[in-house]
Amino acid sequence: MIVWQYIRSVLFIAQMYVMLAVYAIVGLPYALIGGRSAAIHVCRGYCKWVCWTAGWMVGIKTEYRGEIPTGDVLIAAKHQSFFDILMIYAAIPRGKFIMKKELVWTPFVGWYAWMIGCVPVDRGKRGAAIKGMLEQAKDARFAGGQLVIFAQGTRVAAGAKKPYKIGAGALYNELGLPCVPAATNVGVFWPRHAVLRKPGLAVVEFLPQIAPGMAMGEYMKVIEAQIETASDKLMAEAGLKIG
Repeated sequence: MIVWQYIRSVLFIAQMYVMLAVYAIVGLPYALIGGRSAAIHVCRGYCKWVCWTAGWMVGIKTEYRGEIPTGDVLIAAKHQSFFDILMIYAAIPRGKFIMKKELVWTPFVGWYAWMIGCVPVDRGKRGAAIKGMLEQAKDARFAGGQLVIFAQGTRVAAGAKKPYKIGAGALYNELGLPCVPAATNVGVFWPRHAVLRKPGLAVVEFLPQIAPGMAMGEYMKVIEAQIETASDKLMAEAGLKIG
């Protein structure tokens, strides 16, 4: 059985990258002519494709809980694997991400990241990186929509603990937007450094909105407590022993 699941996983991963190229190339004229909205449509189409094929090819079903944000908000999310990026983007109508600068030069991904208004950050420069991130996040060309930041700054394996980065607090403080924390358990089924995809129910849970105006220190404590508590609950529900 495990051998068959590995085979299914390899086939799933292969088609996922083939379809990334297909969506990117076929959709490029449409995105260039239609602008940001068209590029978002192409990206969401691809994300929905991967979520759909994950269900029947490797047995990873998807579910959203809570109220999916549709207005202008900051989403501070848990990040466990590539799949939570896809699930979040498939759900929100006008999403964009804070992302590491190296991805700008990635074929296909970099093209569309620029077109939908993603904000590249040089994570090695700390203070300068935060300043640049804030300036780009307020760029009028990409105003409006849902800005997603992974609050721990990187992928964190299911069940592991890492500190939350100040970037999520700086954006909340500077932009004056409400924040929607987002929890997940996707790393239980789609590990960050593994080929095997395990069947199960992958969940992204959008937690109650936090109004703007909270002191940054208090805000950081609140989002960490909410996201970690909800994610631990989802992972325990998926069968992972926490702690």
